[in-house]
Amino acid sequence: MTNDSAPGADATPVPLTTGRLTLRLYRPEDLAPSLEYYGDPEVARYLLEDAWTPEDAESRIAKRIARSGIDEPGSALALVVEHEDVVVGDVALWTTGDTVSRGEVGWVFHPEHTGQGFATEAVRALLGLAFDYYEMHRVVAQLDARNERSARLCERLGMTREGHLRQDWWSKGEWTDTLVYGMLAEEWKSL
Repeated sequence: MTNDSAPGADATPVPLTTGRLTLRLYRPEDLAPSLEYYGDPEVARYLLEDAWTPEDAESRIAKRIARSGIDEPGSALALVVEHEDVVVGDVALWTTGDTVSRGEVGWVFHPEHTGQGFATEAVRALLGLAFDYYEMHRVVAQLDARNERSARLCERLGMTREGHLRQDWWSKGEWTDTLVYGMLAEEWKSL
């Protein structure tokens, strides 16, 4: 069964709260806290984009504000992750292909807030939205193969490593490998 239209796409259930976190839509005032970590070259090391400049931050936050739900192919949901009213990172879910039944997730967290399980908690909540609310059939995560922390996160979440693509992406002046992790709705339901 495929889901060609998302249920309740006009009313994405956010903000979403977990045991310690709030996942909410982006607001203009998220520019400064987002720039704080996206502007760090070490954070950008495994991302497809370079470290943000203040000008980059303005345009990127504006795009993220518009990513408010999954309602058609090409749509996306971008969420800020807060702990005790402090921005600690962000997560995103977007559709892949020509349907809303397949998606991809991504995340970035401020280095001062890593190692506390926030990423695991936030991405688990995002997968819950993907499978339980948007009724996706399949969700993947694609990451730079050198990003061991994100690979371990995928494994903690119960995602299956489906592939290691060798030198398939030209990024920041070099060919890089990509790891692909995936999860099916039936696997999510059995966790």
